[in-house]
Amino acid sequence: MRQTIKVGRRRVEVTRLDKPMFPSGETKGDLVHYYADVAEALVRHAKGRPIAMQRFPEGVGHEGFFQKQAADYYPDWVRTVTVPKRGGELEEVVLCDAPTLVYLANQAVVTPHLWLSRADHLDRPDRLIFDFDPSGGTFAEIRRAAQDCGELLREEGLEPFAMVTGSRGIHVTVPLRRRAATGFDRVRAFARQVAEEMVARDPRRLTLEARKAKRGDRILIDIMRNGYAQTAVAPYALRARDRAPVAMPLRWEELEDSRLRPDRWRMKSALERLEQDGDAWSDIRSHARPLP
Repeated sequence: MRQTIKVGRRRVEVTRLDKPMFPSGETKGDLVHYYADVAEALVRHAKGRPIAMQRFPEGVGHEGFFQKQAADYYPDWVRTVTVPKRGGELEEVVLCDAPTLVYLANQAVVTPHLWLSRADHLDRPDRLIFDFDPSGGTFAEIRRAAQDCGELLREEGLEPFAMVTGSRGIHVTVPLRRRAATGFDRVRAFARQVAEEMVARDPRRLTLEARKAKRGDRILIDIMRNGYAQTAVAPYALRARDRAPVAMPLRWEELEDSRLRPDRWRMKSALERLEQDGDAWSDIRSHARPLP
């Protein structure tokens, strides 16, 4: 059954809203209405960024895939950008507004993943991300590693922001001022420098070794998202997991909370948190600094 819902100044056609999308029973209607309700906060952080779309046409629990190329049938109000790549180019969706987010949710996009740069200057990142990925350690150790990372970043004159990913780990995100001379290679080199310093201080607990067989139970500091055309999960995005957990931005002091879990928030509790406490990252752009 087709119907339209009003999103901002547009009416967006939605279909099959009663279709189950998550093993825990959340429907496509729940998915669409969550993204309509969270759009103001999510788009605040995503606006102007190309996205990779994680789609599950038959629902989470069935085969899904990542899509970067914008489909030919998308309406003309869905903005795109031409992305040069080796051997050709892609037309990628640029997430600019709530109607686009809701339209994509109706296309079974469960999770939007954002570039670390914006469409007007694809080669100039304005975000730096450290992804703390557990191997065999506890989440308390992940929290501690994120806090240690924040201390190092502040020593460099940068302001860190934390987000539980809704999956297993924590992202520490740094807002950057865009500079023509600050491309992805320089940002990744700086991220590696910080990560190597962390590993040198605590080699038994931390590693840059991506191969699971070699890192053992140590926490991986993943810096590889800091590259051209690489992406990271959007703040407030749903994850393709049972019970539809949310990637939730935190106030930095929340890393001290022993009750914190990476999948603590669901659709309802995420919206309640936004309503009661506001967006923990509402001022992130005002803290942007040049890379040292």
